[in-house]
Amino acid sequence: MTQKDITFVADFLTEHFNEAPELYNRKGKYFNVERVGQYLKDEDDDLVSPPNTEGNQWFNFLKDSTHLKESPLLFPYYPEKSLHFVKRQMEGIIDQCLQKPADAVGKSVHQAVCMSLYKISQSEDSTPQLFKLPFLWNDKTSNLHYVLFTMLENSISKIHILRRHTDTSRSVSNGILAVEFGNFLNNSINESSDSRCYSCLDAHFYDDETVTVVLKESVQQEGKERVLAQLPLS
Repeated sequence: MTQKDITFVADFLTEHFNEAPELYNRKGKYFNVERVGQYLKDEDDDLVSPPNTEGNQWFNFLKDSTHLKESPLLFPYYPEKSLHFVKRQMEGIIDQCLQKPADAVGKSVHQAVCMSLYKISQSEDSTPQLFKLPFLWNDKTSNLHYVLFTMLENSISKIHILRRHTDTSRSVSNGILAVEFGNFLNNSINESSDSRCYSCLDAHFYDDETVTVVLKESVQQEGKERVLAQLPLS
């Protein structure tokens, strides 16, 4: 440590750890501990130096409001406790609030359909990430759910579109299909099929009838071309 560091620590101790006789009868430190650190201790003991709330506009406002004073919507204030204590209290209340909705939603969800997208070898140590870019869209006019995604490995030039009716008892035609970009941007049929191959970087629904995709050239070279394309679902 440098002399400057030692001086800084000495000044800190001098300022924050003066003897405080009025605290001698209290459990714990007999000093005026650093006022910020006491709020961060993960313990249930009361603060050694609680804040002075006199003149606080919010507390005065609550005190003068007969409706808000006893309102269950306001989180209770613990001026004698640390932030860790308050955090645990708040987490408990939030968990309690979310429990009933979680139970209700969980009981209402069921599997409507199961589709096998790919198979992997059982001997592989780690499962590769083959599923990418899942984007959800709900067409409220036609009551249809859409999922856009791409599959890596051998189909990077394709984007898959999964379509389901919001009424799980009804089916739709072409429930899942793939759109292949490949070399569709070639200017001439004489161009090599490998010269302008494209893969999908990202895809989102623009509206109920249009999909926006970002494509890039698949060739390994500097300055790969990027293409922003609008594709009609039809």
